[in-house]
Amino acid sequence: MLRLRQCGGSATVLSRSGRLWAVLASNLALVGALIEVGITAHSVGVYAEGADDLADAAAIGVSLFAIHLAARPPTPRRPQRYPRATRYAALVNAGWLLVLYLLVAAGAIDRLVTGVGEVHGLPVLIVSGIAGLVLLGGALLLGGDIDADDDDDRAGGDLNLRAVLLDTAADAAAAAGVAATGAAIYAFHAPYWLDPAVALVIAAVVGYHAARLLSRIRTALRS
Repeated sequence: MLRLRQCGGSATVLSRSGRLWAVLASNLALVGALIEVGITAHSVGVYAEGADDLADAAAIGVSLFAIHLAARPPTPRRPQRYPRATRYAALVNAGWLLVLYLLVAAGAIDRLVTGVGEVHGLPVLIVSGIAGLVLLGGALLLGGDIDADDDDDRAGGDLNLRAVLLDTAADAAAAAGVAATGAAIYAFHAPYWLDPAVALVIAAVVGYHAARLLSRIRTALRS
């Protein structure tokens, strides 16, 4: 159940864990459709979207577990509870981003080198357009909580949520890029190599931002 938190008088907003649960549900709803269309439409871009959303769901699960640990009451064995739980969750999520970047980049390069078969543009356009809108909504939902007060460690919680926000925003951008490629292939008979080329560009952008996030997390863990 999504928890509600009182904020600024009468206004009521979703808690941090509630926002993550909402994004998790939307990601899981997209996974099956994206993977199926990626396979049937022969689109490495859409297939990568589906794999990315599945990895996101696992990352959000790690984040929710870390928030649960950080919110547990102190015990004689752990008087300070788990103060770094959310920071380590952010580290895991950023690491998965880098792994996913390498997998998508390898798949796109392989498709470019070995040759690109026919890509069906219309289903790519439709499913990626829907995915982009859903993921954009998730990113906006998460972004509204970055600076909000929370019961877990402030810096660690923000880093944890920022890792998930970065991944969700990157997914929305990726979906938009793949949708544009599908539209170009369908409407203008653009060359099929655009599909893996766009996937490669998106992977490079995700890898760059994931590396920067890892650097911030290492600095926070040393503090």
